[in-house]
Formats: sequence, structure tokens, C-alpha cells
Amino acid sequence: QVRLAESGGGLVQAGGSLRISCVASGRTFRPHGMGWFRQAPGKEREFVAAITWSGGSTKHADSVKGRFTISKDNAKNMVYLRMNSLKPEDTAVYYCTAGIASWLSQDYWGQGTQVTVSS
Repeated sequence: QVRLAESGGGLVQAGGSLRISCVASGRTFRPHGMGWFRQAPGKEREFVAAITWSGGSTKHADSVKGRFTISKDNAKNMVYLRMNSLKPEDTAVYYCTAGIASWLSQDYWGQGTQVTVSS
């Protein structure tokens, strides 16, 4: 079974940085891409970033461009989201995703990791 497990969430002050990680299990699992979504309390889930399996292409939501960077380490079956210049509005549960239909689809989801940014 494919499993995505996030880690690295926590409490940070506004302006700070944090890197969250996602490990994908399944020795034969090779989606077209991996990505991150987030959901704040009372808000709808929103796209954050995505990356192709090879790491050759990335896409970031306008709200995080210039601050967040998605990356991969295929040797470790890991995908990362480096978050800089964090703002209180970045507070959310961050979910790791994997796309089978395309590198921008979300066919698998992790359980999420909480990121809280204090004012």
C-alpha cells in the first residue's frame, strides 16, 4: 500500500522558517508528481506546491511564491517544503500528496502536519 507520512510541523514566529518533509512508502511507487496542500480551520483546502517525479518542474501557489520552495530527494523517497518568511496566514495543516493521473493531481494524501505561525 502507498503511504505518505508528513513530519516537521511545529510552532514558529512570524518571519521565521520551517522545512516540512514527506516520505513516500511503496518500493514500486512512482507517481507523476508530488505536492503539498494546506487547510486552515474553517477554510477550504488549497494548493501550495507541486513537483514532478524527477524534480525537473515545479509549481507554487501565488500566495507562497518567493517564500516556499518544494524539492525532492528520490533516493530517500522524500519530498520537502521549505517555508521562509512565514506569516500567520500560513497557519494550517499541511498535507503531502502524490499524483498518478498527472504531476498536478492528488491521488494519495498524507495525514497532515500542523504548522502554526505566531504573530
